[in-house]
Order: sequence, then structure tokens, then C-alpha cells
Amino acid sequence: MTNRQDHPIVRFCKGVIIALGFILPGVSGGVLAAILGLYERLLNFMAHFRQNFRRNFWYFVPVGLGGIAGVALLSAPLEYLLAHWQVIVLWGFAGAIVGTLPALMDTANAHTPRDGVDWAWFFGTLLLSGGLLYFMSDLFGTLPANFGGFIVAGALIALGVLVPGLSPSNLLLILGLFTPMLTGFKQLDLLGVYLPIALGAVLAMALFSKAMDYLIHRFHSRVYHFILGIVVASTILILVPNPHAAESISYAGVTPLTLGLSAVAGLLGIALGYWMSRLEVKYK
Repeated sequence: MTNRQDHPIVRFCKGVIIALGFILPGVSGGVLAAILGLYERLLNFMAHFRQNFRRNFWYFVPVGLGGIAGVALLSAPLEYLLAHWQVIVLWGFAGAIVGTLPALMDTANAHTPRDGVDWAWFFGTLLLSGGLLYFMSDLFGTLPANFGGFIVAGALIALGVLVPGLSPSNLLLILGLFTPMLTGFKQLDLLGVYLPIALGAVLAMALFSKAMDYLIHRFHSRVYHFILGIVVASTILILVPNPHAAESISYAGVTPLTLGLSAVAGLLGIALGYWMSRLEVKYK
């Protein structure tokens, strides 16, 4: 008898939710996949591609279809919300990530107690990734929104799934690819946007999944404290105006009402993120 959590319709809905990690700034597809109980199986599938290929392939087909449906359905309203209520929306996103941090910290300590090396990994990653992300456009420039640029976007999206806590949307905002990607998703540009993103994602999965699987099994605590550093840095940066980024939050003309609504959105986001992060514990 099929477990209700493994029903194809449930997996399709999980794919729609994971799609949020592809297009929402500050949200990681890997964290969402972990919350929904799909991360370890996906990583194992990609790292050991030939083992139980047919079974795993058909298991993830509904998830993939849900992901495609999710980005197609959610891109237009997200583009509208960011255009009209950017500050409120981004504070809500940041709150959702803050709400997942306790669960991510528990995961980091699941195998071994936290030690001084873990703290060094966390703070070192926090400082280095924060500086790199803040000055990324100055260091590397913005990428053109063409076929090659969207291959890079697909690779970053895949890394956001492989590395729980890494938000590809943050990087895409900094590189100037986020809004063009949303527009392409909304317009169902299959050849110009969907295809190169899919190619980039498949290439990144093939290249990095085995290494990620090895690192998590051999250096679990270190890897997750590295991830925590990236999560905290990227969450802070989506709330900090960045003159170096092509697309960044702006507080110009913000009213006290907007600030109040942003605070409420942040608190609601924290509650939502905390609730979602506990779902994995409940259903695992």
C-alpha cells in the first residue's frame, strides 16, 4: 500500500514548494527539499545514478513536474509583488529563513557535538561569503541574460538544491539574472530560459552531487556549519541595500507603515519557517 507521503500527487505538491527555492530570494531549494524529506534521497540518486535508476527516476518525475508548474505559476505574482512591495516581501522571505535556523542547527549537531572547529567554519564562512556576495558584481560583473547566462543560473539553482541553505536567488539578484529569469518563466520561454536552466542544473548535479554526498557523510558537522554561515550571510544581505548589485533592496521612500508591515511580515515568516522546518522531523 502506498504511503500517503509518497503518493505522486503529494510529490507533485512538494515539487511546487521546492520551486519556491528556485525563485524566492533568501529561500533554498535544498532546505525545502530537506524539510519535505526529499533531500537525502535526491542526493543519493544523483550521486549513485545507476543504482535503482528506473525506480528513482519515476519517483522524482512528479517532483520535477511540480517544480516546472511551480515556477510557471509563481513567477508572475512574485514579479508583481517584488515590483510593488519589495521591502515587505523580502523581509517576509528573510523571516522564513530565520525560522529554519534552529532546525538547521539541530541537523548540524545530529552526528557529533559542536566544537571549536565548527565555530571557526561558521564564522569564517559567514565573513568570507558575506564579503564575496556583497562585492560579487564588482568582482565578476553582471552576466548577460542570454542562453549562456541562464546555463549559469541553472547551475546555481542546482547548487541551491545540493547545498541546503544556499539561496540561488540571492546570487541571481546580485548577478542581474533574477528579473530576466522571472520574465522568461512567466512567458513560458521554453527554449530561451527553461532549456538552458535545465541544462545548467543537470550539469551541476552531475558534477557536484557525488562530492556533496561524500562530504556530508564524511564531514557532516563541518559541512553544515559551512552551510549555516552561507545562510546567515545571504539572509542578512537580502535586507541590506547594495549599490554594487544590479538588483537590491531599496528603502528609498519607505514609510513608517511599510516598515511596520515589513516587521509583521518578518515575524510571520519566522513562524512559517519554523513550522515548515519541523515538518521534516514529524514525517521523517
